[in-house]
Amino acid sequence: MNTNMIGSLDRRNCAHTGIPTFLRSPYCSDLSQLDAYWAVMGVPYDEGSPFAPGTRFGPRSIREQSIRFRGTGVFDSLAREPLLKDISLNGRLADVGDADIFPGCPSKSFESAFQLANSIMRQGARPIGIGGDHAVSYPIIKAFDENIHVIQIDAHLDYMPTDGDFQYSNGQVFRKVHALPSVDSLTQIGIRGLRNGPRDFIDAEKNNSRIVDMVQFREGGAQDALDHLPDNAPCYVSIDIDAYDMTLVPGCVSAEVDGILFHEMMDILKTISRRFNVVGFDLVEVNPMLDVGTGVTSYLAAETMVRFLAMLEKKPANI
Repeated sequence: MNTNMIGSLDRRNCAHTGIPTFLRSPYCSDLSQLDAYWAVMGVPYDEGSPFAPGTRFGPRSIREQSIRFRGTGVFDSLAREPLLKDISLNGRLADVGDADIFPGCPSKSFESAFQLANSIMRQGARPIGIGGDHAVSYPIIKAFDENIHVIQIDAHLDYMPTDGDFQYSNGQVFRKVHALPSVDSLTQIGIRGLRNGPRDFIDAEKNNSRIVDMVQFREGGAQDALDHLPDNAPCYVSIDIDAYDMTLVPGCVSAEVDGILFHEMMDILKTISRRFNVVGFDLVEVNPMLDVGTGVTSYLAAETMVRFLAMLEKKPANI
């Protein structure tokens, strides 16, 4: 791997120093030399957001927050054991930087993100995307050649109709994702709020999307929400930070009340990690320009990604 070994243990690497790759993983600038199981890619695009801009700064902010975790490994204070034994995951994690973005030309930005994800997978690695608004999930998922199931954790369906040039919005991304020939099913968990349209529900259900709103989720939990998918199915997971309750995510323009709490999110991700073959995931819609303090929403996003990555790394070998 062509890397800058910024995570090596001969550097002290305080949280406010050094180059902020995700979890201080090695930076791979030459994808032809990528040799990792997981590869983090940023897509700093927010032209799909219809309200306030700023999610373009999400990948940088989440990476910066991720380096606040201990450089010698991530320790779980409640379990009193390592969550991740070392940041580099013994060479299993790399950061390949960001897709090139072309302001004012979303088609070129999408093609750039698609090509980056495609290059990651050609090297045998699995993509971990950081957005950007939710529109960026489409070019990453489009890069999959194998058939996959998509699990969307989100307050909104993002299933608006496409209309002419209306192709690059975060509001209709999962209508496009669902139409991809490689996508066998779509499961949408956490749906709530007043900004989902009636046609979105009608069309998503007609196309056999499994919609799990917050009432259904709280009644049945993660197991019921996912019981329609076969064990060990190849799944791609897309996490919109607005799936969390509004009180947890001030740095999100699309936040909604009565959302998923932290322990509930961990239950969803734990169920996914134990039951399915996760071939990639992303986390999107963090807007550092709206955030408070030292970046609490970016920190929550980084911790969510770290904990999910740890769950996937601890998956029993026989599953």
